[in-house]
Amino acid sequence: MSTFGTTTATAPHNPNKSVEVTQPPSDGVSSLSFSPKANHLVATSWDNQVRCWEINQYGASVPKAAISHDQPALCSTWKEDGTTVFSGGCDKQAKMWPLLSGGQAVTVGMHEAPIKAIEWIPEMNLLATGSWDKTLKYWDLRQSTPVHTQVLPDKCYAISVRHPLMVIATAERHIVIFNLASPQTEYKRIQSPLKYMTRCIATFPDKQGYLIGSIEGRVAVQHIEEAQQSKNFTFKCHRDNNDIYAVNSINFHPVHSTFATAGSDGAYNFWDKENKQRLKAMQRCNQPIPCSTFNFDGTIFAYAVSYDWSKGAENHNPSTAKNYILLHPTQEAEIKAKPRATPSGGKK
Repeated sequence: MSTFGTTTATAPHNPNKSVEVTQPPSDGVSSLSFSPKANHLVATSWDNQVRCWEINQYGASVPKAAISHDQPALCSTWKEDGTTVFSGGCDKQAKMWPLLSGGQAVTVGMHEAPIKAIEWIPEMNLLATGSWDKTLKYWDLRQSTPVHTQVLPDKCYAISVRHPLMVIATAERHIVIFNLASPQTEYKRIQSPLKYMTRCIATFPDKQGYLIGSIEGRVAVQHIEEAQQSKNFTFKCHRDNNDIYAVNSINFHPVHSTFATAGSDGAYNFWDKENKQRLKAMQRCNQPIPCSTFNFDGTIFAYAVSYDWSKGAENHNPSTAKNYILLHPTQEAEIKAKPRATPSGGKK
C-alpha cells in the first residue's frame, strides 16, 4: 500500500503541506514535465540545468541525473515511451537526452533566438520547437536541418499539442491553430479574446478547443469551430481584491479532464470547465508558481515555487531567493467533476 502524501511541515513556501523535492534548482524553475510512463520528473531552470528526479511510492524524490545548457533552460518534454527528454533554452539549442539509457545529451535543433516551447509529436515522429525568433521548426531527429520552418506572427510563447491539433500562442496576443494533417499550413489564426499578454495555453483532451491564460488573471475557454463558438467564455482567477496576477500554467488532468491553473499569486486551483466550477482553491505560497504539471495518471500535481520574472529582473536576487519543487498528492474530490444539481434538486 502506498503511503505517498506523508507531508513536510507547513512553511510560507508550502502552506498546503506538499512533499518537497530534494536538491531543487539553484535558480528559478522554468518548466516541469513528468514522464508519460513513470514517476520521473524533469525540471528546467534559469541555472542552465535540466534535472530529473525519480519519485517513489512514498513520495520521496531521488535525484537521478542532470544535463546542462549553455544558458538558461526554458522548456522540456518527453518522448512517448518515457526514455528520452527534450529541452530548449536561451542558448538557442534543442537538446535530446537519452535519459534511461544513460547517454549523453546531443543538440538536435537550433534557432536564431531562445527556444521557449518544445513538443514531441509521436504520431509524426517529429520534434516541434517554438522560438523568440518568430518561427516554429519541425525536426526529424535523423537529420540536422529542420523538416520545415513555419513563420509565426510574432515571438512564440507557448505550444500545446494533442494530435492532430496544435495551438501556438505568440506575442501580441496571436493564437495560431494547426491541423497537423497539414502541418505546413495554418488552419486558423485569431486574436486572443483576453486583452493582455498570453502566458500559457492548453488544448482540450477532446481536441475541440483550448484554454488561454494571460498576465491579467484571466482564462479564456475557446472552441475551434464556428458551430461551437457560443460555448466560449472567460473567467477571472489568481486575483486578490485589486491585486491581479499572471496565470502562468494550465494543465489538464489526464483522467478526469478537469484542469489546474497556477499563478504569480503563489496559488493553484482545480477547475471544471464543463460545469464552470472551481473544484478546489489551495492556499497561497509566499512566491509565485511559474510552472506545474500532472503525472501520467493524475495522482501527483507537481508545481514550482520560485521567482517568475513577473516583476522584472530588478526584483530578483538569485543569491537570496530560494526555489522549491513541491508534490501534491491529488484527492478525487479536488480533481473530479461534481454533478450539478437540477432546479428540482435532483442530479443531472
